[in-house]
Amino acid sequence: MNAAPITTRLSLAVLCGLPVATHAITDDTKIQSALSAAPASITASATVLDWPGALGGQMPVLREGSSDWSCLPDMPDTSGNDPMCLDKVWLDGIEAWINHSTPETTRLGFGYMLQGGSSQSNTDPYATEATADNEWIDQAVPHLMLLVPDKAMLQGLPVTPDSGGPWVMWRDTPYVHVMVPMPLFTP
Repeated sequence: MNAAPITTRLSLAVLCGLPVATHAITDDTKIQSALSAAPASITASATVLDWPGALGGQMPVLREGSSDWSCLPDMPDTSGNDPMCLDKVWLDGIEAWINHSTPETTRLGFGYMLQGGSSQSNTDPYATEATADNEWIDQAVPHLMLLVPDKAMLQGLPVTPDSGGPWVMWRDTPYVHVMVPMPLFTP
């Protein structure tokens, strides 16, 4: 399995193999972080993975699970708290995103980020800061993410978070998905 993050971004320094500040965070702390990303009904049997140390590296297993869900801790070197729990479809999507390849989404995929995440672009999956045209989102909201096998299913859906409901993020990219805010949900 190849390495790295999704909806919010893992530091591009890590993705590019540049030196990154190291933090003395224990595996137990990482596991607790990862488990905060989704409801207990998902996390109880999920595998907990860690972010790889370099592009193309393996995601180390911090805790074996018995379901198809995988949870990852807060991404290193991002401004927000962005752990996530992903089904197999989303985990494959993240690997494609990390490796700049096109994901093969053959069925509906689900991912939870109940801690909200970091500031990010609504249009550019690789942006690291706001620009005049990347629709920067500063407010992190707990959310569910949906990948769909047929991009035509997204036609007519809102494309910005302004409506307060679900919207299509990273449109016009291979990593397009639906963001579903869950501000009232607490794990």
